[in-house]
Amino acid sequence: MSILTPRPAKVDFPKTLPGFEHVNRFWDNTHQRYAAKIMPGEFYVSSRTDEVIATVLGSCISACVRDPIAKVGGMNHFMLPATEEANFLGAATRYGQWAMEYLINEVLKQGGRRERLEVKIFGGGQVLSNMTDIGKKNIDFARDYLQNEGLRIQSEDVGTVFPRKVLFFPDSGRVRVKRLKSTRNDTVVKRETEYLRTIQKPTDTAGEIELF
Repeated sequence: MSILTPRPAKVDFPKTLPGFEHVNRFWDNTHQRYAAKIMPGEFYVSSRTDEVIATVLGSCISACVRDPIAKVGGMNHFMLPATEEANFLGAATRYGQWAMEYLINEVLKQGGRRERLEVKIFGGGQVLSNMTDIGKKNIDFARDYLQNEGLRIQSEDVGTVFPRKVLFFPDSGRVRVKRLKSTRNDTVVKRETEYLRTIQKPTDTAGEIELF
């Protein structure tokens, strides 16, 4: 029987890769790893064997991208603004494109190779009652983007009406997904509603999944 040992309070967290110092991190005693918690609009990449990336999704999408040889991977968390355009042209796509391109480019920067990349996607639930199609648009965008980039989706858990807690282990590619069995989660709904309001402000131009 193993004994879980909490991280000593005075031990410093290991350094992140450059550019990710702002991401909130904590000690995950359940998995005995350092955890990086990403919020809407953020992404995080790691090459450590003792780190997990965590987020909670409602209508938003997270893509997990990993190179199994270089042992580097990361996860993003994004949402498209509401739009009447079915083809997602113009301003709406820039949020998803930014989130995907920056994540993929950072994995490549850390030694990954495009032809080896493994991709998994999560989220896109219908949790915003006044914007019931946002989740589907996010899913469609992620699938279309990856297809256009020639990247195959290895596995996914998307849609439904439930928020999700997602844990991604970049060293192994393992993902744990917990569906939060409620159509109403105030924290997730409030966070995503505020995020949606922020990104809709006018601008100058238009593998395997373990459920637990």
